[in-house]
Amino acid sequence: MKRLVTGTAALGVATLGYAAGIERRLWTLRTAEVPVLAEGSDPIRVLHVSDLHMLPGQESKQRWVAELDRLEPDLVVNTGDNLAHRRAVPAVLRALGPLLERPGVFVFGSNDYYAPKPKSPARYLMPNGRKKRIHGRHLPWRDLRAAFIEHGWLDLTHVRRALPVAGQRVFAAGVDDPHLQRDRYTDIEGRADRDAVLRLGVTHSPEPRVLDPFAADGYDLVLAGHTHGGQLRVPGVGALVTNCDLDRSRARGVSRWGADMWLHVSAGLGTSPYAPVRFACPPEASLLTLVPRGTKPKGSRRAARRNAPSGVR
Repeated sequence: MKRLVTGTAALGVATLGYAAGIERRLWTLRTAEVPVLAEGSDPIRVLHVSDLHMLPGQESKQRWVAELDRLEPDLVVNTGDNLAHRRAVPAVLRALGPLLERPGVFVFGSNDYYAPKPKSPARYLMPNGRKKRIHGRHLPWRDLRAAFIEHGWLDLTHVRRALPVAGQRVFAAGVDDPHLQRDRYTDIEGRADRDAVLRLGVTHSPEPRVLDPFAADGYDLVLAGHTHGGQLRVPGVGALVTNCDLDRSRARGVSRWGADMWLHVSAGLGTSPYAPVRFACPPEASLLTLVPRGTKPKGSRRAARRNAPSGVR
């Protein structure tokens, strides 16, 4: 019994060491092909970046994200939670710098507005525990927004807009963070542009109450983040929580939402500084190749870690 207890404790320590010291820095590119474009359209390459949770000193993350520009995406979509510190705006801009010169859209998440605070991880496993809001101090989201807009990115917060992407018409709309109850879908409700090759919805938290009206209004694809893919996944089981009302099977990657809409949830690139661990869920960005409807999707896969931007397969 003593050996069993000792062995179990050693395994727990080793797992925690791996989750905190290794996997949370295993920057990974996930790729997927999604059949959402109008028939006869040319493919569109979308880089989905989410949940950076950036601290000023996270230099390896900044370098890796900057190298994603080598993928030459047609559109960059940022689904929020960029900040984890009040002095992190310059670090976020260094990371996204080359990508800011490309067409981009964004919405913000709770950790753009408020700094994280220490919380018990157990609260996310308790009924209604995650609904108890614990906010830190205000973060300089206005500075970040101004920088994004200055570089030409479009703030989709409660906005509907058509924009040219790779020489084709894309219609996009977004909402503020549903996790903070800031979403007002009524501001953007109405049938999406039928003449666009793609009707794109953007939100930070993939709450079903937001996904359903996007689907009802004829959107082809919604991109979201927030879940961290579960952050701590059990092999063979998957995510234990999503930190929202989305079911655990959709905690990361591509899935169908209803008969006509697709959903992509990014597992994100960061963690709260008070829970700096990941297990069976490496930090990721996603390169989505959008193709015409009716094309058989190839599904998602992970490209080489760390050197993914220059070694995509």
